[in-house]
Order: sequence, then C-alpha cells, then structure tokens
Amino acid sequence: MTENILQISSLEKHYPARSGKDVPVLRELDLSLSPGDFVALRGPSGCGKTTLLLCAGALLRPTAGSVLIDASNPYALSAAARSAFRAAHVGFVFQNFHLVPYLSVLDNIMLCGLAAAPQPTLPTRAIDMLDKLGLSHRLHHRPAELSTGEQQRVALVRALAGGANLILADEPTGNLDAANSRILLDTLANFASEGGAVLMVTHEPSASDRAFTRLDMRDGCLHSC
Repeated sequence: MTENILQISSLEKHYPARSGKDVPVLRELDLSLSPGDFVALRGPSGCGKTTLLLCAGALLRPTAGSVLIDASNPYALSAAARSAFRAAHVGFVFQNFHLVPYLSVLDNIMLCGLAAAPQPTLPTRAIDMLDKLGLSHRLHHRPAELSTGEQQRVALVRALAGGANLILADEPTGNLDAANSRILLDTLANFASEGGAVLMVTHEPSASDRAFTRLDMRDGCLHSC
C-alpha cells in the first residue's frame, strides 16, 4: 500500500474574534495526497483555501486535528526543526513569487537549501531545471530584469529544486498569461506524474481542469466535484 505524502485528519482552524467567540475557518477537514496526485482546490474567497495550504505546509498551527507529511508531524517539532523539515519536504509556489529582489535568479533558488541539510547537487539541479524551462540565460539576472512569466518560472524551480515531494501552490497562474500558465501547469502535472503530489488553490477553470482531481471548499469543508 502506497504511503500518503500528505495526510490531514479532522483539521480545524479557528481565529479569535472581538466578540470573544472564535470564528471557525476549517471544520473537521480530511484530505490525503498520495504520490501521483495533482489536486485543484476551488471555492469563493474567504472559504479557507489559503488557511488549509498554510496548515498543510507546516506554516500555521491548526486548532485541532493532525497534519502528517511523509508520515511525520511537523507541528511536533521545534520552530527551527520545523523550518528544516519544510525545506526538505515541501515546496511553495505563490501568486506573487516572493523572490528576493537583490539576489540573482540562481541565488534565489539556492535559498531553498538554506534551512535544510547540505545538498551538494542543488546548484547543478537548479541549473538543469532552469534550462528545461528556458531560463538558462537568466542565471545571473535579478527579478526586476525578468518578465512576470520568467519570475514565476524561477519561483517554480525554487519550489522543485530542493527535492520536496509535496508542492503547495496558491493561485500560481493568477498573474500569468496563457502561455506561461500552460508551462507552469505542465510542470506541476509532470512533477505529480513522476511521483510527487501537488495541492493547488485556484479560481481559474483552465488551471483546475489541468489538475487530475478537483475539490470545492465551502464553509471550511471539502466537497468532491
């Protein structure tokens, strides 16, 4: 039996309100991703999609329930150990890229290895991925010198180069044209087909159609499409 890459069980997340009564955002939520899964998560703004990604990626501690990544509970670790765990196991792709403006393309990608154990092959792996995405001529450029599509491809390589087998993507095509969206979605689909797992939040039908599975979120709960 294949072990899940991501296993979320009875997940709840509440936020405090001025009234003194907590506001529930995630409600008794269950989700599992196995090798080969590419899941698109859809739903209206404010329904909890990004909160779910943050909890799934060990960035936001849930109120209740459990999150296991590669059968390990990141929330049982110290903050420093959890950071190293994330760097080794989870790649993040965001709509706004979050590239460091004063670093080169290659140095931005190398950031994915800072918190993890040393990876001597990381530079070679990064350069190879950049070449496959048509960015080998941009190694020493800074983000301001890149197009929007190029910046997103750099952010994608940063998520993949560290060797993580779980990718969490929050509206990754939101700032891209059709051609660059296709490149990004094809890369995510190939990553899943080769044994990784992808959970992608999106409002775009063309992006959700590219995923292998689609889920809707309403009122903090998941529903199959």
